[in-house]
Amino acid sequence: MALSASTTLPHSVDRVAAVFIDEDFLRHTSELVGGSLESFTIEGDPAGAFNTTTVRTLPTTRLPDIARKFVGETLTVTQKEQWEAPAADGSRSSNIALKISGAPLDVTAVQRLVADGTSTRIELDGTVSSSVPFLGGKIADAAEPMVGKALNIQSQQAQAWLESH
Repeated sequence: MALSASTTLPHSVDRVAAVFIDEDFLRHTSELVGGSLESFTIEGDPAGAFNTTTVRTLPTTRLPDIARKFVGETLTVTQKEQWEAPAADGSRSSNIALKISGAPLDVTAVQRLVADGTSTRIELDGTVSSSVPFLGGKIADAAEPMVGKALNIQSQQAQAWLESH
């Protein structure tokens, strides 16, 4: 199932990227949806290419009852991002992989932070898939709106965070 979203924030790529790797911001977005930030690590220098690993515990209250019976009250989501060094114009991109403990889902996406004058256009494109034979497509179809919403919360909340910090 395909994920796709785009939004523009009236801030530079440097500022937007800094928010996306700010541990306090990641904690805020996790708690906003009723979850918690379990851990966050950065490997490498954010001025160039670097990697992050974010582990969150999220509630399953918005999942269908049948899914909650299968996965329980919470899910542990590990998000790994491989950030490329900035391009000449400051634009950046990151490859995102989400693993959801206890759920047969794989999420991969590319997030681009595109310099657009004094603004940043955030573009997200990816896929949600499931390895379950015969039912994998239905599982991915059901999960895609929730995964897409979770990834988009980051972009939506970044604007408010940048204005208040």
